[in-house]
Amino acid sequence: MTSVVTGGAGYIGGHLVDHLIENGEDVISIDDYSSGSYVNEKAQNIKLDLRIAYPTIPKEAIIYHLAANPDVKTSMENIYEHFERDVKVTLNVMEMARKYDAKMVIFFSSSTVYGEGKIPTTEFDEIKPISNYGLFKVLGEEILKFYTRNYGIRGISLRLANITGGRISHGVVIDFIKKLRKNKEVLEILGNGKQSKSYLYITDLLSAVDVIVKYFKGLYDTFNIGNDDWVTVDEIARIVEEEMGLSPKHVYVDAGEGRGWKGDVRFMLLDTSKIKSFGWLPKYSSAQAVRLAVRDALDKV
Repeated sequence: MTSVVTGGAGYIGGHLVDHLIENGEDVISIDDYSSGSYVNEKAQNIKLDLRIAYPTIPKEAIIYHLAANPDVKTSMENIYEHFERDVKVTLNVMEMARKYDAKMVIFFSSSTVYGEGKIPTTEFDEIKPISNYGLFKVLGEEILKFYTRNYGIRGISLRLANITGGRISHGVVIDFIKKLRKNKEVLEILGNGKQSKSYLYITDLLSAVDVIVKYFKGLYDTFNIGNDDWVTVDEIARIVEEEMGLSPKHVYVDAGEGRGWKGDVRFMLLDTSKIKSFGWLPKYSSAQAVRLAVRDALDKV
């Protein structure tokens, strides 16, 4: 079986490439290296801007579509750039899937499609994004659904909680570590510190992908992928400080209503009953995932 990973040089994409190769699959990684730089030499690595073109791929491959701009905050500032990388790229990927009779397309969407919904949030709850990042993920899901309905391409949208650990390059853990390495006495925290979100360690995400590919038999569906609990930003700060042996003063920069920035979802906890029905369970809690991510990052940041 051939697996095609778009965004294979990125954080999640790079880990997925490694994982698929370890599972004995032939892997094609497609990336323009605009934000990611990871390369697994055992993969076929294609440098290509998917906004402009798509390559020739083997028939009946599984396509894991992760190519996108991963920064929620900048989606509210660089709107057209995010649209091109998030929506136009998805359309081109689906055209690639149609032309080469892809066996399945797995789209890595986001919990941001829900905005601030009820807690915990199920796959059947209202879609109401509050960031362009979330909006463009909704559009990506709709493109995938259209192609499954009209061209018979099987598809899955994975609505991810915050994924952390391994070679993570951005997000609150990296932000706190970098700030504390510059100033051990003061830690700037975006928002009011009470934002509460679910975190999942990268290996738990990879095991979830394995389970879905193995057991999903339908034409199209969506799955929440997240943890059973959540942590506050203040708790994340304390974990980072404990691992670094520091006790800084906290300074809060509130963008309004306790948000870290415009479009910041303050509370996120996903109902994962659907994927659990396949037998999947996360190995690590949200706090454990964050602590492992801090330890992973301290040697690299």
